[in-house]
Amino acid sequence: METIGLKGMTAGELTKKVLDNTELFILDVRNDSDYDDWKIEGATIESINVPYFHLIDGVDDVLDKIPDDKEVVVVCAKEGSSVFVAGQLVEQGKHHVSYLVGGMKAWSEHLEPVKVGDLQDGGSIYQFVRIGKGCLSYMVVSNGEAAVIDTLRMTEVFENFAKEQNAVIKHTLDTHLHADHISGGLKLAQHTGAKYWLPPKDADEVVFNYNQLDEHAEITVGNTKIHIQPVYSPGHTIGSTSLIVDNQYLLSGDILFVQSIGRPDLAGKAEDWVSDLRNTLYSRYKRLSEDLIVLPAHFGKATELGVGGKVSARLGDLFKENPGLNMEDEAEFRKAVTENLPPQPHAYQEIRQVNMGKITPTDEEQRDMETGPNRCAIHDK
Repeated sequence: METIGLKGMTAGELTKKVLDNTELFILDVRNDSDYDDWKIEGATIESINVPYFHLIDGVDDVLDKIPDDKEVVVVCAKEGSSVFVAGQLVEQGKHHVSYLVGGMKAWSEHLEPVKVGDLQDGGSIYQFVRIGKGCLSYMVVSNGEAAVIDTLRMTEVFENFAKEQNAVIKHTLDTHLHADHISGGLKLAQHTGAKYWLPPKDADEVVFNYNQLDEHAEITVGNTKIHIQPVYSPGHTIGSTSLIVDNQYLLSGDILFVQSIGRPDLAGKAEDWVSDLRNTLYSRYKRLSEDLIVLPAHFGKATELGVGGKVSARLGDLFKENPGLNMEDEAEFRKAVTENLPPQPHAYQEIRQVNMGKITPTDEEQRDMETGPNRCAIHDK
């Protein structure tokens, strides 16, 4: 029976509230371990966890914990449990209560486009914030053409956005072979007739055709001088390749983040790749302009979200403030990036197999593989 006054809140609506710093109270009814591993966070969010099995017989025990002066959103894995609990709260007289439509699965998949800035000869660059998982994708738009970088598997979002910009997608690029999420780059390229680019040193085992993303590649979007210049930057993977767009923006992939640096262990090569990672960060990046705006492929915490949800930082500022760029002692650096790392991403080995084209799981299996936060940084603080 439908509860009068019970409302659903979509992941998109919740995202906008988080980015607008709206005060919210989250009642998460998933199991303790799921909540501890991955939750909805934000600067103005208060959150508690009371597993659903404690609330099956009623919500009396939590009524005094539910505020009357904030919006309340009940959250579960897929939606069903949160509908029941939210309905119980409404029936007990609680106002401004809603449930998250689609649960944490929907939260994980929502992409929020945020304009980063304009390009020198016309056009713009946009960041797509996957707020529930910390993934970041990009679209460069110029003169009716577009390139998408580090495309996520929800490819229809990019297609629809390009149409809104009256642009045809001509290129899709992956900065490296991803291990924490399933790439939509090849799928989007095949669907739109675009060229798909992948660093060749990450492509030894792929089973599909691709264009080689290396320092000899020339990729231009539109008829203006908006060049995407690849910069070989190994360390997270052996093929990791950064991109300089319009001499303004450094798309750093999973090498450099706003508050941390990339981890070298997701292909089982941590000891081998430490020197590459240090050389990229402390030598190759040092030779770049300090005025470049760093646009990473991930963020770790809600505190990295800037105005409107944009995740970015000036390269020169990161050399002053990012702990990962300020370890003068090489032994200290080696220890930091090989020991006491966060848990590896959920199903990362299988995700790498998908991104090589070796296995083709169903849509639901892909969703399950991507459950949880990204863990591409050496730390998340």
